[in-house]
Amino acid sequence: MDLLVEFWARVSARNAPLPTLTVWLTVAVAILLVLVPQAWKLTRHGITIVHEGGHGLVAALGGRRLQGIRLHSDTSGLTVSRGKPRGLGMVFTLLAGYTAPALLGLGAAWMLGRGHDVGLLWALLAALALLLVQIRNWFGLWSVAVTGALVFGVTWFGSPAVQSIFALLVTAFLLIGALRTVVELQATRSRRGGQASDADQLARLSHLPGLFWVLVFFAVAGACLVGAARLLALD
Repeated sequence: MDLLVEFWARVSARNAPLPTLTVWLTVAVAILLVLVPQAWKLTRHGITIVHEGGHGLVAALGGRRLQGIRLHSDTSGLTVSRGKPRGLGMVFTLLAGYTAPALLGLGAAWMLGRGHDVGLLWALLAALALLLVQIRNWFGLWSVAVTGALVFGVTWFGSPAVQSIFALLVTAFLLIGALRTVVELQATRSRRGGQASDADQLARLSHLPGLFWVLVFFAVAGACLVGAARLLALD
């Protein structure tokens, strides 16, 4: 019982707000992690984890049978689920991928705005643990396990200031990275004439052009970024 009380005290603890300069420096680092090509090649795996996790979560909530998730070294991924090939369940499953990082970032900003930095990190750990059991390839297992180890290390061993900085870094990275992945999606579609992308699959289901769905992804990402900035008083 004492262990549970101590654990809950850790999870529910509120961190003091970071100094304004520290906040902006952390956001600047997040921007660099997204915009610097060498860094993005590595950090983009984090966005892919959330992207595929979003597909998997919504597929399961929509009554589809989740068969597994694969994450690849080229930062691509694949979520396989069984169910009706058409209908709202399939539409929402496809919508969930590119919108998941931005929506998670917005939720994270909401938690940070209330001082629950440590609670956010534990929530991320729980989500990674649930995702791990659905991974079906070795690189995916390694990728999620390393990410989980990093989050756990900061959560368990980091000082309150380190925890707050890391939580903000993850939040800003998700929000900014979500925008970049949508831009990359359209760039790929323009070069290759997309056929298998989420936007193009949505186009076939809805009879609306793929560009429309790209714009929906971008609008969601942009709205979440603005909303998060307001929650964190960065506007």
